Amino acid sequence: MSHLNRRLMLGGAAASLPVSAHAQASKPLLGTPRSVITDPPRDYSLGAAPAFSPDPDVLRVAAEFGGLLIGQEVIRRLHTGLHLAEGPAWSSLGQYAIFSDVKNDTLYRYIWETGEVTVFRRPSYSTNGNSFDFQGRQLSTQDFFRRVVRWEADGSMTIIADNYNGTTLNSPNDLAPHKDGSVWFTDPQFGGNLAEGHPDDGDGPMNGGGMRDPRIGNSGVGIGKAGGMHQTLAMNVYRVDPSGRIEIAVPFEQGKAPNGICFSPDYTKVYVIRGGGISVGDLSGTKVTNLRDFTDCMVDGVHCSPDGMRPDRAGNIWCSSAAPLGYAGVTVWNPGGRLIGRVRLPEGCANLCFAGPKRDHLFMAATQSIYMLRVNIQGASPG
Repeated sequence: MSHLNRRLMLGGAAASLPVSAHAQASKPLLGTPRSVITDPPRDYSLGAAPAFSPDPDVLRVAAEFGGLLIGQEVIRRLHTGLHLAEGPAWSSLGQYAIFSDVKNDTLYRYIWETGEVTVFRRPSYSTNGNSFDFQGRQLSTQDFFRRVVRWEADGSMTIIADNYNGTTLNSPNDLAPHKDGSVWFTDPQFGGNLAEGHPDDGDGPMNGGGMRDPRIGNSGVGIGKAGGMHQTLAMNVYRVDPSGRIEIAVPFEQGKAPNGICFSPDYTKVYVIRGGGISVGDLSGTKVTNLRDFTDCMVDGVHCSPDGMRPDRAGNIWCSSAAPLGYAGVTVWNPGGRLIGRVRLPEGCANLCFAGPKRDHLFMAATQSIYMLRVNIQGASPG
């Protein structure tokens, strides 16, 4: 192209610039929103600049995930300063969310109308998992007493399960109510340490050869119950019938300690986190059949270590991830076990629930903090 023709194509004052300089001058100046993996990273502190939308830490892995999101909504940190945030659950009757600080022996309440976080129960007896049943009653697992309890409408407490065939349970961790009135719970051996309850009595491996005394620091708080416990049962998943009868729903398999549990929206399937992945089984009456792998929770070669999960009304499974930074947060799997989306948090996430009057806010309990993201889908389970 001749020099004259090039000047005519560029036109005006821009014609006096070299082609490369003109391209550089007309290039848009775009910023990059901060995320958990930028340098500097995203700032969640009070007074920080507002997050940009769409949120760079809400990742659309598959196009279908976009339909579950609201573009203007961003992740917000509601509370921080915890020791081990766990067990979030939503009370539709009370219009509040509860969550556990297991290592701080406290159950907290997030009041929806005000956004205030208050102490709900202290001591909580190292409460870990929580839910609300179809009558709006709170269900909890207590690591300290190694039991599952229900709080009645009159304020009294009912012990749902504390043994199997006369042997003390290990450490009930997570639970889920079924619409038939039963309560299902997992019973791994995670809570047998000082910080999350109390160690075994005697010289067992969970007590470091007898070096830890479960009575110290627990005087006057069920001292009789604090001693004499040993984790000897297989790490099963149990079903408690409305009559109180306890049966093994999913027997333990070597290397597959159970953790989180939930049901499909139609209650024809049960999902159990075990062995670092998620298994799913079909429900035939009170029995679990065809137990199979749902996902190994591997994303980009990174194991997104799962802990707790909840289903949405479309049957997608929203699962916590305690993976390294960049993969910590939440993974979302469609009913076929395919990854469709991720929510990145600056901390490993232990558990989550759907909160809010419409049950359309993802309420996430990370290590030290509570985060929330409004989504375009509702949670399926009552709590």
